[in-house]
Order: sequence, then C-alpha cells, then structure tokens
Amino acid sequence: MRELDNMEGPDRKKVSTGPIRENVGCRDQSTRQSYTRKGPAVSKNTASTRQREADKFVGLDVHKETIAVAVADRGIAAPRSLGVIHNDPDELRKMLRKLGPPSMLQVCYEAGPCGYVVYRFLQRLKIACTIVAPSLIPRKPGDRIKTDRRDALALARLLRSGELTATWVPDEQHEALRDLVRAREDAVEDRLRARHRLGKLLLRNGLTPPAGVRAWSGRFCHWLDSLRWQDPAQELVFNEYRHHLEEIGQRIVRLENELAARAQSSAHAQTIAALQAMRGIKLITAVTIVSEVGDIGRFETPRQLMAYAGLVPSEHSSGGRTRRGNITKNGNAHLRRVMVEAAWHSRHRPAHTPQLRQRQRGVNPQACAVAWNAQQRLYKRYCHLTARGKSRPQTVVAVAREMLGFVWAIGQVINASHALESAA
Repeated sequence: MRELDNMEGPDRKKVSTGPIRENVGCRDQSTRQSYTRKGPAVSKNTASTRQREADKFVGLDVHKETIAVAVADRGIAAPRSLGVIHNDPDELRKMLRKLGPPSMLQVCYEAGPCGYVVYRFLQRLKIACTIVAPSLIPRKPGDRIKTDRRDALALARLLRSGELTATWVPDEQHEALRDLVRAREDAVEDRLRARHRLGKLLLRNGLTPPAGVRAWSGRFCHWLDSLRWQDPAQELVFNEYRHHLEEIGQRIVRLENELAARAQSSAHAQTIAALQAMRGIKLITAVTIVSEVGDIGRFETPRQLMAYAGLVPSEHSSGGRTRRGNITKNGNAHLRRVMVEAAWHSRHRPAHTPQLRQRQRGVNPQACAVAWNAQQRLYKRYCHLTARGKSRPQTVVAVAREMLGFVWAIGQVINASHALESAA
C-alpha cells in the first residue's frame, strides 16, 4: 500500500482519475482530489504493486503488552482471527512465519502510543508494513461493539480492500528531532501552568504589581524579589513556586540550544534556513514545521499541505446547497498551532526589518523572493478580510492557511536546488 498522509477528514470523498506513483507521500497530479470529500481517502483500487503481490493481509491491534492478530487471504473469504500474543518480537516473528514468506505478507496497524517499534522490526524482516491513520478508518455507524479481536479483523479486511490511509513514518533521526521539538513545547506549557499557580497565590493574598509593570517582565521579577511574607509556610510555598519556574526556564534554554545545534546538522538544514526568510518564522517555528512535516516536497499541491494541518474549511453540502463551516482541525495540531502564531505577524505592513535581513543572509534568492511575495499577499489578505467584518481570529486562521502555501513554495525551491546540485 502506498503511504499517504493523514491530510483529510473521515467525512471526505475521494475522486480518483488515474494511477498512483510509488513512494510518494501524497497523490500525484494524475489523481486529483476534490476540495472536500466524504469517505476514505484511499480507494480500494489504488493498491501498490507490493500489495497486489501479497497473498495474506495481516491486521495487528498493537498494545503495550499484547498484539491481536488477524489475517485475510486474497479473495473474498472472511478474515480470521489468529488470537492474541504478547507484544514481543520473537512471538510476532513466529506468528508471521506461520503465515508464509515475507514477500507474500502485507501488515498494518494503527498509529498510537506504541510508536514505530513494530514497523521498524517488520522492515528488518523485509515484511511490508503500513501504519494506519486511526481517524480515517471506515467504521459502520451502527457498530457499537469494539474489541481487540474485532479491530484486528477490520484492519485485515480493509487492508485487503485498500480502504486504509497510511501515515508518514519518519526515520529515527527525524523522530528524535520531533521529540526534541515537542519536549520544548511541553516545557513551555509547564512554564505557563507554573506562572498561573504563582499568580493565583499572589491574587489570593491580595498582592498586585505596581501600575505599569507588565507580568513576568524584568520589573515584575524585581517586584517579586521585594515581597515579604509574614507566615513562614506561605513564604516556603512562594519560594518553591519561583524555584520551579527557574528550573523550567533552564530546561527550555537547554532544549532550545540543542534545537539550534540540530538545525545546523539536520538533513533539512537548508529548508529550515529558507523558512526563516519569511516574516513571523524564526528558528523554533521553522524547526517545528520541518519536524512535523518532514520533506515538504512529498506534498504535490499546497492544498494537500493545508489539509494536513487541518486548516481547510469543513463542508456539509447537499443538493444545490453549499455550506462551509469551521476548519476541520483534522490534521497535525502542532503544525497548525505554529502557523497560526506566525500568521499574526501578517497584520503589519510589509517591511525588510534588520532582523529579517539578518535571517535571509546566505538563503536561496528565490526563497527570499517567495518570502517577500508572501508578506505582500498575506498583508492584503488580512486587510481585505478585516474590512469585510471578519473577526481577527478568523482572519488570522485564513492567513495561516495561505501562509502554508508559501511554505510549500519555499520547500519546492529548496528541493529544486538540491536536484540541480545532484545533477551537477
């Protein structure tokens, strides 16, 4: 099965007009899709050559301690359950050996907290494996019974019919970069919670900063140093909260230093540098985009990247009536968050600030031209939507969607330059 991305919602309908290339993260131009769809994003007629050669289709319901196994033979026979085994490589190897040679097997399991351990183990065994997007698995509305055995049977049956949507699987180095980015994100959330706890302690005791002192600024921290507590217990709580905040701050600094080092040595270093040519995108945002998306070139069109981030509008149309609603949010939430944050900068007039010129030094000139076009286009878009009476959050989300299109364009520029360097 060709690997696809979790780019479309479960209520989307696929339109297929041609064959699909192998080893591509998104559909090629010969398989165009409508803006919205209903149903699975993969047709039962779009199986890869490897899947057509497979005689047995194996569904795995993977958990921390157990794996439920089911197999569907080629044809129309009902899939059968092979029971539940321990989540152990040796037991899984023995089970799969009983089914036949590796070239005759096609295995799939749902993406989840168990990560890519099983996938990489099967790759070492030369067994084709697909990790499936759980939100895009077709389900019967009236089916109210869910067990591990039934899940494995359904995966085997749907894998045979080609109705599953595979997720993109990063390599180990890219997964490590993504873990680093998300660890920093967790630390920032911890800092926010710790600040709230300290702030509520001050509020309960009727302590407010002087007028004109912004929260958590340098003057605010000096004001915290000047506070004196009558009760030793409250002083202990206050000091512990502040110490916890300092620890989190140090953790964020360590993670950001490691991110900066990884960005220089990453295989996507040029893409990370080129993305920073855009207004609103600095190192952390650029690394987050690359870590969550991977190779931007695997998306054939900008719209596919927008759908991958869940920034396209939902739609519920019938007959002659067309109704579009909020964004689907059926995609990568980490990517969506950083793009919305970056889009807020588009409310300012286009300008080449000293900081932006510094980030653009040594960057591909074509990427810088795309970044300048993005500034002009997104500012006009922001002004146009606000003039129509749209709220600022709605406007910024719409701008973030278009900004992803310019991110895609910069990715294409970098990939084209890589291709020229390889050909030279």
